[in-house]
Amino acid sequence: MPNVFNKLNSVMLRLVLLILLLCIMPNAIAQEEDDSEGEAPDIVLRGDGKCTKCHDETSDYPVFAIGKTKHGTVADSRTPTCTSCHGESDQHMNNDEAMPPPPSRTFGKNSTTPILERDQACLDCHQGGKRMNWIGSAHANRDIACTSCHQIHTDRDRVRDKMTQSETCFTCHKEQRAQINRPSRHPIREGKVVCSDCHNPHGSAGPSMTVRDSVNETCFTCHMEKRGPFIYNHPPAQENCAICHNPHGTTAPNLLKVRSPFLCQECHEPNSHQSSLGTITGAYARNTLARGCMNCHTNIHGSNNPENVRNEGLFQR
Repeated sequence: MPNVFNKLNSVMLRLVLLILLLCIMPNAIAQEEDDSEGEAPDIVLRGDGKCTKCHDETSDYPVFAIGKTKHGTVADSRTPTCTSCHGESDQHMNNDEAMPPPPSRTFGKNSTTPILERDQACLDCHQGGKRMNWIGSAHANRDIACTSCHQIHTDRDRVRDKMTQSETCFTCHKEQRAQINRPSRHPIREGKVVCSDCHNPHGSAGPSMTVRDSVNETCFTCHMEKRGPFIYNHPPAQENCAICHNPHGTTAPNLLKVRSPFLCQECHEPNSHQSSLGTITGAYARNTLARGCMNCHTNIHGSNNPENVRNEGLFQR
């Protein structure tokens, strides 16, 4: 008898499971149809499914490459959908015309969406950090949109690639393009130094959008030996490196704006120095004096030697 009851219980359990399965399947199918035909839920891939029916790799505006970027990371709950950036775009998505109206928010060169609205779509996620000074920055005040520099639907953003970043900047900064081709320059063309090593394009508290609070602090990031401290400081070197140097490139050595002694004589009166022509004669004077101040003053940024000279005996009476 126990075996009979066990068999009956097993049969009844199977019947109950079958009935439940038959009840659930129609609802699941209906729900799937509702998702595909109605409003897409705000999750990755399924939420974008209606967009990718048209915007595949054969369209004029392909989007699949975004899946290779952080914006297409499926497992991240922060990953946006198409509508997160482009808006609900009902008229665009529910239009069967060959040329439907544009999405609610567009980002291309011919976009009619106000720049502030376009940038806000980015700032909704990309806040703080390097972007905390964007509002009121030089680029923001000149109506530079995020997408003026950044490419979203590609796994290779030119402005984030060291070998192509400078070309993106030189689209507007044409004078700097010419300067980096001068004899004395930073290795920007080789990709060893990039614009963002010194500048924060999203704005900063420093002058000229430097990554540090001052020009000198930015330069000291690499040129630490020039920081000091020194017993005897050179005032312009303390104040601003750019008084003597042009960091983008010059025709004078060591990124100097003009050659020595002419650069030094912008501050130091030439008539009061023994290097003035006619004050000292002889072969030694012809070969050294009036040729270059740094022939003697070798530690021009600062020194622990009173006159910053190579050999004090040279200047003793």
